[in-house]
Amino acid sequence: QVQVVESGGGLVQAGGSLRLSCTVSGLRFGDIGMAWIHRPPGKEHEGVSCIGWSGENVYYAESVKGRFTISRDNAKNTLYLQMNSLKPEDTAMYVCAADVYDCRDGGLESNYRGQGTQVTVSS
Repeated sequence: QVQVVESGGGLVQAGGSLRLSCTVSGLRFGDIGMAWIHRPPGKEHEGVSCIGWSGENVYYAESVKGRFTISRDNAKNTLYLQMNSLKPEDTAMYVCAADVYDCRDGGLESNYRGQGTQVTVSS
């Protein structure tokens, strides 16, 4: 049984930082691409960041470049998203996507997704 579980969201002031984590079980984590996507209020899902199985292919949405860093620890079956210099427009439900089809679309298509963790940035 595949499980994708996110943690680390919360309420933070603009300019602050958060670190999201996503733990995966039931998959060969080291063989799959992983991604963070988000769903801002009233909008559709958008790709935020994606990373290939080896960690070498990395994608960032233009809106987060220079502020967010994606990483993975294959020994721990865990994906991370370090979010710095947060802005109110970063407010969204952040969802971990596992076994993504192609990082070039930000990981919007994948075989598995978690339930998400809410990130709220106050001004």
